[in-house]
Amino acid sequence: MAFGFFKSGMGKPRGFSHQYIYVNERKEKLDKMEDAAKREMGILPEKEVKPEDIRGKFVEGTTHLKRRKESGRKPVHLGIFILLLLALCYIWYVLSTGRWTL
Repeated sequence: MAFGFFKSGMGKPRGFSHQYIYVNERKEKLDKMEDAAKREMGILPEKEVKPEDIRGKFVEGTTHLKRRKESGRKPVHLGIFILLLLALCYIWYVLSTGRWTL
């Protein structure tokens, strides 16, 4: 009575592919290519690099930072680490000297 739990040919689950409804990626890509070509030919002025364009690109590229930004959580692991280190140093001091006061 295996009930099909231990079949050797279970296979993989069906994959998921999300297709955007309101976004035309092909058109956006063609528009960017067209603008780049016009800039090379000199029809359009050179695009200025602004810090606002660059800011946040690294966070968008990584999944764990993107999730942290969406949740609004602050990284507190460094503060906890420092407190634990201080507590361990105090315990070591108490055990080595036998005194409870500094």
